[in-house]
Amino acid sequence: MSRVAVVGAGTMGNGIAHVFAQHGWDTALIDVAPGLLERVLGIIRANLERQVKKGMLTAEQGDAALGRIRTAPSLDAVADAELVVEAATERPDVKFKIFRDLDRLAPPAAILATNTSSISVTTIAAQTKRPAQVIGMHFMNPVPVMTLVEVIRGLETSEETVAKVVEVVKGLGKTPVQVNDAPGFVSNRVLMPMINEAVFCVMEGVATPDAVDAVMKLGMNHPLGPLALADLIGLDVCLAILEVLQRDLGDDKYRPAPLLRKMVAAGRLGRKSGRGFYVYRD
Repeated sequence: MSRVAVVGAGTMGNGIAHVFAQHGWDTALIDVAPGLLERVLGIIRANLERQVKKGMLTAEQGDAALGRIRTAPSLDAVADAELVVEAATERPDVKFKIFRDLDRLAPPAAILATNTSSISVTTIAAQTKRPAQVIGMHFMNPVPVMTLVEVIRGLETSEETVAKVVEVVKGLGKTPVQVNDAPGFVSNRVLMPMINEAVFCVMEGVATPDAVDAVMKLGMNHPLGPLALADLIGLDVCLAILEVLQRDLGDDKYRPAPLLRKMVAAGRLGRKSGRGFYVYRD
């Protein structure tokens, strides 16, 4: 396989497109938001230049990677893709419509992957007439740096699809870890309760955000504290994942901290809004 289409040019989508293009794939990057694609190409260019400065790529390799990315404002660009990776917003209704359209527009043999962080891969696959070819490819943020890809097998995902995607992930220089479809998979089922508990500690006055993060960094050897990590992920994303975990697992231990809801309602979403548990100025 050498042709991929990435649907969604946000933080995850542009990172996924970057990595595929860097590893020789012809990459279509698709987004319907006006003006976003031009801006995102600038972000990818800057990230490739950073890799060149660090000696991870030559200038020629960086230019070649950028040259492999074409942008498109509609899903018609998936017409020749062998693999499609959906990285749109974490809303079931949006993803379901995209997969119904992808099923209609992508070649019959194409694998349709979702980068969802919590929505059931089985339910997404059920929107299509090819559930055996639907799989989860859960990349971590920032995609060019992080080595893990959770490969999530839906109930109907075929062994052939799993094997092909595992090889694709290895070819991107990443480490595939196979998990079965369950709310939050492994990464967010373990991570989100920790982040949520850290928010409760702040809300209840147990400690400041700085203190909570310092304990986890210095005592547990985490490279980033849970609240700084929540700001990086996006507090709205954390809230959405916790809501999926609480609803689908039916356990109140996943109940989002009221402070998290309040911050999201106020638009304090973390790095992307300039303020979360910490204040960010670029």
